Amino acid sequence: MALSWCLCLAMALFSGPSTISGLAPENEVTLHPTTWLSENRVTPVHLPKGRARRLYFTLKKKADLLSVTVSPCAVPIEWSLAVRTLKDKPPKKAHWGSKKSMPEVWWRGSGREVRIYTYTGNAVDTYTGPAYAPASIYILRLKSNDQDTQVSAYLHEGPGPSGAFPELPSDPRVHTLGVGMTSVTLNWAPSSSIVVKDGHLPHHEYCVLVNHKHNYRSLCAAREGIRKEIQSVQKRQRRDKQSKEIVWATLKDWWWRHPDTLEDRESSTTDKFEDPGCVCRDVESVCTVSDLLPDTQYYFDVFVVDRVNGTSAAYTGTFTRTHEEARPAVTSLREGQVKWVTLSGDASNLQGEQFRFKPRGWQQNGLLTLHTCNGTSKVKVTVSSKGRTLTSQEVGHQLAQIWLHGAPSYLIQLQALAPGSSSSIPKGNFGKSKFCLKIQASSAYHRRAVPVFPSTLQIKSFNKLRTCNSVTLAWMGTEERSLYCVYRRQIPLDSKHILTDRCIDPESRPANERVLCKYFQELNPRRAVTTAVIGELESGVLYVFDVYLMRRWGLPIKYHSKTVRTRSEC
Repeated sequence: MALSWCLCLAMALFSGPSTISGLAPENEVTLHPTTWLSENRVTPVHLPKGRARRLYFTLKKKADLLSVTVSPCAVPIEWSLAVRTLKDKPPKKAHWGSKKSMPEVWWRGSGREVRIYTYTGNAVDTYTGPAYAPASIYILRLKSNDQDTQVSAYLHEGPGPSGAFPELPSDPRVHTLGVGMTSVTLNWAPSSSIVVKDGHLPHHEYCVLVNHKHNYRSLCAAREGIRKEIQSVQKRQRRDKQSKEIVWATLKDWWWRHPDTLEDRESSTTDKFEDPGCVCRDVESVCTVSDLLPDTQYYFDVFVVDRVNGTSAAYTGTFTRTHEEARPAVTSLREGQVKWVTLSGDASNLQGEQFRFKPRGWQQNGLLTLHTCNGTSKVKVTVSSKGRTLTSQEVGHQLAQIWLHGAPSYLIQLQALAPGSSSSIPKGNFGKSKFCLKIQASSAYHRRAVPVFPSTLQIKSFNKLRTCNSVTLAWMGTEERSLYCVYRRQIPLDSKHILTDRCIDPESRPANERVLCKYFQELNPRRAVTTAVIGELESGVLYVFDVYLMRRWGLPIKYHSKTVRTRSEC
């Protein structure tokens, strides 16, 4: 008979846990090993999805009150507290033939089980109540239906707070003091757990976290979110690489064969990602978060962390949106309008001036003309449409033309450049300088290229043809039929420095300074030379002559001024 009992026992051991569960009584729970909940110690517990975990504990004889605190991590869980009371205290030595764990001994005794508390959610929850009969064992059941997660359990016996978890104030909300373009200032009511005594810092501190997604209910959930972010980045990095898949046996069979591995997994999960990346770690209840992006929504969470016990409590987080960048005003540029623009080189005007031009008609084309008025200044011109840069170039002392095509509207940005530099950063006294230029946009020019400039803007005078009352001038024209106007003005003979303003318009000059206007066209660019005899002059007088190429679809082109003195004797 003894031999038969040994054979049955051997077959049960080789067949696995399913056979033993089938042989066990209905009210018997086989645990390998039994997990006990220690007093005044934070116990981490790993919850596999859809599988309940049980923790057991008993109370001391003199304990009249107990409190159990369960802190979920990232997902909601179900947990309940039950007590099993025996009519008779179980014997110290079990009379069964096989070795049984202590919970199995309680289950085999006579008694009843009472569920005293249940909770479902993802917030930290505490049960506080009186102790039951001395001969009782308490069962804490934990279950996660959504996914694998991590929870912490804590047992405290006797009255009063446990002191293991930091305390929150009556108003646990996080408030926003100020919002800027790249920073946010927060404050909150201080926690009574953070008290500085005799200059010694407490073992509690605040931890402020910031993220783009949502607020967290616990520090563990924040760590879990960081862990998932790291895993997501690593997964993207390994997207093109082949990874090996580990196929596990069923959880019940795996737990049966490796009962100690679960405890190692629990400890590794809690010890990992201890620092979630606090942007503020201090004992002061105020924090300024810097280095943020403009016009971006951020979520802020504040936690009170107990560095000794490894616990924390979460304030009610907040969220806000940073201010957008200050954008310069955009001026509308009308069709054919000549706009005078003054740019300063100081640091406050690095973005320069911006204009918006909308061509008329369905062709969406236009001609942009710019002319700087300072002798050594340069301007950077950037033309964009719908956030895409179409062209960017520097404009010097010569008149510049930019052909606009292919967009319904254009954003024109002008920036002053330091002399001898392609950077818009001020240098030396450049920050105090002022730069003036003219700008015009017109959609009246319908050709698919910019107009042709004369090969040179120099004006030539013929000394042999110079008389007491007349001079002969010559200048280069273009192959297009255009109107040329000549202006003159008299200056003193002792003038050492002749001031010539190349930005002055013909319309702004007195009418008596205009001498003549003529049309000219030559298809051969090498022979595109035209002359004009300027008469009715005074003898021995110094004159300054200016020639303008008049255009109805762009700024007039001013030739370089020419100074000529008429003969005194003829």
